[in-house]
Amino acid sequence: MALMPASPAAPPPLVVGVVGPCCSGKSTLVSALQQLGYTVRHIAQEHSFVPRMWQLIGKANVLIYLDVSYPVAQQRRWMDWQPADLAEQQRRLRHARERCDLYLQTDSLTPAEVLTRVLALLAPLAS
Repeated sequence: MALMPASPAAPPPLVVGVVGPCCSGKSTLVSALQQLGYTVRHIAQEHSFVPRMWQLIGKANVLIYLDVSYPVAQQRRWMDWQPADLAEQQRRLRHARERCDLYLQTDSLTPAEVLTRVLALLAPLAS
C-alpha cells in the first residue's frame, strides 16, 4: 500500500499562540480555546530573555497578545511585584507584540469578551 503525499493545497493546522504579561488572562483564554477544540500554546514569553521564544518554541501560526495594566493585574491576582516588573515583562514581550495577529488590552474586557474577539479572528482561519 503506497502512502499518498500530503496535498500541497492543504493548509497547515491552525496553532494559536497566546502571550502576555502575568495576570493578562492567558490561562483563561487558553483553557476556553482548548475546550472549543483549538490547538493552543500558552507561551511564557514574559519570563524569557529570548525575544523570539514564541516563534521557536510555540511554533504558532496565529499569535494573540493579551495585555494588562499594573492596577488591574493586582486586582486579578495579588503578586509581590512592582510596576517596574510589569514594564520589564512588557519589554521582553515587545518582539511578540510587534508581530502579533491580535492585540487586546484586557483591563476592561471580561473573559467572554476576550474570547469573542479572538474567535472573530480565528473563525475564518480555521475553516
